[in-house]
Amino acid sequence: MLKRLIAIAAAVLLVPASASAASNDMFKGKTITYIVSTTAGGGYDTYGRMIARYMPKYLPGARMIVRNVPGAGNIIGANAIYTARADGTTIGMFNTGLIYNQLIGAAGMNFDIGKFSFLGKAATEARAVVLGTNSGLKSFDEMLKAKDVKFATSGIGTASWFDSRILADALKLNIQLVNNFSGNTAELSMRRGEVAGQIGTVESLEQFVKSGGGFYALEISGDEGHLPGVPRVAQYTKDERARKLVALLQAMSELGRLQVAPPGMPADTLAVLRTAMAQVMKDPGFIADSEKLNLPIDFLPGDVVAEKIKTALNQPPEIVAALKAVSGS
Repeated sequence: MLKRLIAIAAAVLLVPASASAASNDMFKGKTITYIVSTTAGGGYDTYGRMIARYMPKYLPGARMIVRNVPGAGNIIGANAIYTARADGTTIGMFNTGLIYNQLIGAAGMNFDIGKFSFLGKAATEARAVVLGTNSGLKSFDEMLKAKDVKFATSGIGTASWFDSRILADALKLNIQLVNNFSGNTAELSMRRGEVAGQIGTVESLEQFVKSGGGFYALEISGDEGHLPGVPRVAQYTKDERARKLVALLQAMSELGRLQVAPPGMPADTLAVLRTAMAQVMKDPGFIADSEKLNLPIDFLPGDVVAEKIKTALNQPPEIVAALKAVSGS
């Protein structure tokens, strides 16, 4: 697994093109830059490099490179995508935490998320609370009674930071956030007992749980449920405000791994990119690779994603006020 991740991260991503794989060759001879708004090596980076590896197969004659543009909770990378030329030669991905940032009017955002050209979304990111085996806590109910429980987050302004702050506010959790922990760093800290847990996606924490490092203490997903036998968040929401905050968390779960391009893109160019993205998501090789890397795919096309983004950004004033309160704005 590790060798495969390193190979994907290190490669200059070229895939032989097939003339029958796309409706035209408007990208023939062009280089497309795929911007990942995080550092190399994490889940977003791995998804991005897989997508960039397969996209040229459906864009005949195109070459694709990956550029990591981390910083400010994905804001810097999103700015870079938004301000690029809308000719299809720059696309990318950012964390859904930026939806929260836009709702509270965070500084440094030189973009309107609703105006991006959406190519689709790659995954559903069902959220869960995971507690470390060495945390001394045996259940979510036990955690509710504890004081100053330390939780890891990726950093201020990221989805995991907002998710943690929102859930703490909705359920009155007594947790202390420790920032700039992500992926293997957070898991290692949990194994050492330095932090008790974290809120993250089910898929990203699955191997950690399977290895015995922790356990799912609370599921935060929607109505269907992903974790049989694990307590559901709905049983802990005591008022309408809490239910609305949790509903926003669940809406974010539907928008994992957003695939975007700059706003104002010509309709024919956007159509070609959307078609290519949809073809990548059902490509047998791409699916096989995602399964090997334990990266679930739950694709939605760009036009559907655009509508869901509009809905997510259309929050009532009381929820916006609550988000500002939990973020300290």
